[in-house]
Amino acid sequence: MRAITYDRFGGSDVLALTELPMPKVGPDSVLVRVRASSVNPVDWKVREGYLAEILDTVFPVVPGWDVAGVVEQAGLDTPEFQVGDEVFGYVRKDVVGGQVAGGTLAEFVAAPVRTLAHKPSGWSFEEAAAVPLAGLTAYQTIRRAGVQSGHTVLVHAAAGGVGSFAVQIARSLGARVIGTASEANHDYLRTLGAEPITYGDGLIDRVRTLEPAGVHVVLDYVGGDALDSVPDVLRDGGTVASITDARARDEFGGQYVWVRPDSTDLAELGRLGEAGHLTPEIAEVFELADAATAHERSQSGHVRGKVVVRV
Repeated sequence: MRAITYDRFGGSDVLALTELPMPKVGPDSVLVRVRASSVNPVDWKVREGYLAEILDTVFPVVPGWDVAGVVEQAGLDTPEFQVGDEVFGYVRKDVVGGQVAGGTLAEFVAAPVRTLAHKPSGWSFEEAAAVPLAGLTAYQTIRRAGVQSGHTVLVHAAAGGVGSFAVQIARSLGARVIGTASEANHDYLRTLGAEPITYGDGLIDRVRTLEPAGVHVVLDYVGGDALDSVPDVLRDGGTVASITDARARDEFGGQYVWVRPDSTDLAELGRLGEAGHLTPEIAEVFELADAATAHERSQSGHVRGKVVVRV
């Protein structure tokens, strides 16, 4: 099968289109014929070796954890799926790389059933591939923070891949959402149902103008100094969740979240999609042979929506 691989840490130039044997399918896995994948910031961070301290790596690595495709072969004990089912998922395994732990920038991937859900019929494969990692990240931080109807939620980096899903999910729960973004993305946030504000100097005053009592929840998807304002924008009894800064937990008593594969959570994202509450935004679609360019596009940081790779 064709697959993108790299045999050492480095820049996008280490990515190459190669031929690999077909992956073996374990008893609790299915073989997915990949139709689309997407690129997330973690993909190039893993590629450059930034996460080598916490993730075992076996070269060659097939990058990619997001997938949308069709079940080609079922494992020995996989009653959840049948051959021909359209699925989407976050196929992160315990080891990065190696034949057993292949990623999703390939024509086929062996995916444990715990990492998959049925693809909503209303989403294209490209749209479905844009959802898993970013959508799960948003959903799991919102759930861990206890967002509910009537809450006011401040979402940092609200126009980004994770933030835009968080806005939509929080709104579907009946929450009011204030979202930080550059001025150029304010109209986009309004279409998602958020009240946009700019970040930077004066942020505290802008939040307090909209919500004088302070917000119930702060969701941090950007890092840096975003958490510095927490004591001044969070009301008594409120909470904060971050995917980038452990201070959310260690200093402010909130949640520090690393997204997990979860078929039940994926199915909930699919339900939200079917109900019209969750719409993926795609920035650009590349072919498999152009995966290096897709990585560069994502790594540039100047992207609204997801960079998708069609297989």
